[in-house]
Amino acid sequence: MQLKLSNPLIFLDLETTGINITKDRIVELSLLKVYPDGKEENKTRRLNPEMPIPPEATAIHGITDADVKDCPTFKAVAKSLATLIEGCDLAGFNSNRFDIPLLAEEFLRAGVDIDLNKRRFVDVQTIFHKKEQRSLVAAYKFYCDRDLDNAHSAEVDTSATYEVLKAQLDRYPELQNDIQFLSDFSSFNNNVDFAGRMIYNEKGEEVINFGKYKGRLVAEVLTVDPGYYSWIMDGDFSLHTKKMLTKIRLRLKTKIN
Repeated sequence: MQLKLSNPLIFLDLETTGINITKDRIVELSLLKVYPDGKEENKTRRLNPEMPIPPEATAIHGITDADVKDCPTFKAVAKSLATLIEGCDLAGFNSNRFDIPLLAEEFLRAGVDIDLNKRRFVDVQTIFHKKEQRSLVAAYKFYCDRDLDNAHSAEVDTSATYEVLKAQLDRYPELQNDIQFLSDFSSFNNNVDFAGRMIYNEKGEEVINFGKYKGRLVAEVLTVDPGYYSWIMDGDFSLHTKKMLTKIRLRLKTKIN
């Protein structure tokens, strides 16, 4: 089934130094760009993470320090990458919880302020888990009836994810071939920041989603506890969390003034 697209849809997969969104870095990035007319464009490149790749990470994706020592850094390719994904929706496998938050962190570290919140995200893993509860290898076998060779190669995984999404649309008639529907369906929550430290309530208001202020309005917390903002900004929180909290704080100041 060909996807019905109003914007190009980019399937992405990252191989990284680890799974800590605030500290780890990308070592390989693969993008499969699918255009509304069905045209496909694939780009894969390795990146120097500017930190050692732990052996446990190499054991998963097979990429060593020697493999990336002469590769460009993310900062060196950030602007061209931002141009490539401009105006595109994004899709992946577990992308809402990992790939997109980490990609947003890399852009912010590189000083490229791309607003990913304007995009629609389709997480194929979420669709799969809501329907079948399995992994990408099992999803590929289940939906496409083929074995996934060389899993954890970014390029193989992006292509497999694209094939799985098309097969999911074929299998489940209740799934609409519409990116907005798939984005809504594959979202477990309504995050303000990608890490989910703040979420929107049913009224569209920002609410703290962790710690002692969990469930309270962000605006209320910033008002009654001015030090909370500094605590977040000085703490081990993602750059995107800090960015969104700052945005709310500036909005509150504008209202007061």
